[in-house]
Amino acid sequence: MVRRFLLILLLFLAGDLYFYQAVTTLSHNPTLDLSYWLIDILLIAGIITAIVLLRSGRHVQRFMAVLMSTMLLIFIPKLFSSLFLLAEDIIRVFRGFPPRSIYVSEAALAVATVLFLAILFGLTRGKHFYKVKRETLHFPDLPEAFDGFTITQISDVHSGSFSDAAGVQKGLDLVNAQNSDLLLFTGDLVNNMASEMDPWIPMFTKLKAPYGKYSVLGNHDYGDYIRWESPAAKEANLTRVKAVHGEIGFNLLLDEAVKITKQGQSIALIGVENWGKGGFHKYGDLKRATAHVPDNAFKILMSHDPSHWDEVTVDHDQHVHLTLAGHTHGMQFGIELFGFKWSPIKYFYKQWAGMYSQDGKYLYVNRGFGYHGLKGRVGIWPEITVLTLKRGNAA
Repeated sequence: MVRRFLLILLLFLAGDLYFYQAVTTLSHNPTLDLSYWLIDILLIAGIITAIVLLRSGRHVQRFMAVLMSTMLLIFIPKLFSSLFLLAEDIIRVFRGFPPRSIYVSEAALAVATVLFLAILFGLTRGKHFYKVKRETLHFPDLPEAFDGFTITQISDVHSGSFSDAAGVQKGLDLVNAQNSDLLLFTGDLVNNMASEMDPWIPMFTKLKAPYGKYSVLGNHDYGDYIRWESPAAKEANLTRVKAVHGEIGFNLLLDEAVKITKQGQSIALIGVENWGKGGFHKYGDLKRATAHVPDNAFKILMSHDPSHWDEVTVDHDQHVHLTLAGHTHGMQFGIELFGFKWSPIKYFYKQWAGMYSQDGKYLYVNRGFGYHGLKGRVGIWPEITVLTLKRGNAA
């Protein structure tokens, strides 16, 4: 992690040095120069402090979140705006290196200003800029009683990051306003510790759905990312996390399945423990979860990490009609405009936001209700998903 952090820092500093050329083209004010580099010096001091604290095993989650957010706010506008200067330099090479154009430097500064303001909005308001995403899915074998059945999905609450009660309440009110039949939560209730959820329990108990509220665990719920006094302390924390699900009215599914019954007909709702590719733990067991589910049942699976769908679910012995996941957060940074979506997370996860399908099986990846690491969201807003199930084929 430290090595990756240093690599990112070097990239940002390279962009910073390049962007500085636009500043000096437009101004030679010594006070401005001093201010420009003083900010960098303070950030580097913060990074060195973070590395020392991380190596000592200290719990520095909030400090790291502030540091990462500040780096994003300061360096990203400079990095992207430097592309203007790079393009200009390519032209200057073929023209014998004439002086820099004032107009290009002004354009770079203008772009940097717009990006700075956009990121500032994301860090201050974006964390609670909730968006409702709606999808309608058609299945020929959906039981007739479930034609028009609605499901609200939320994911990645990360209650340990919350600080604005009014903002959280706004999101929960929006969840209830959907009036869906079923409410599903696909993991990461906390960042690390069960106690993070304590202030928010009264709010979350007010979530309602006539056919029930169900949940699964996410990778952060196991407490794998901090040091514990003992294995027993870690296990006690996990036990408490599981208990909190019940306290807020959610039925936690741990590699098991339940029937959702309506008018004498039923569908199978399956929940697995977290399973992630690569270095992530593989706690979940889909075979165990579906052991008592009839082959011909209509199946909805909750699985926190979308990589589980690609690696396990698609090739599972039983046909799983719909899988609901979260985990990626859309990296909390990206662009979604007019049907176009992009985030750096796409280079790590094949399925990272929205709907995907393969061989008649569907996966929906929720962008997350909360936030973690970065203290906000830029372009990839917090999401409440509403899915409507329809019997028959799509028109």
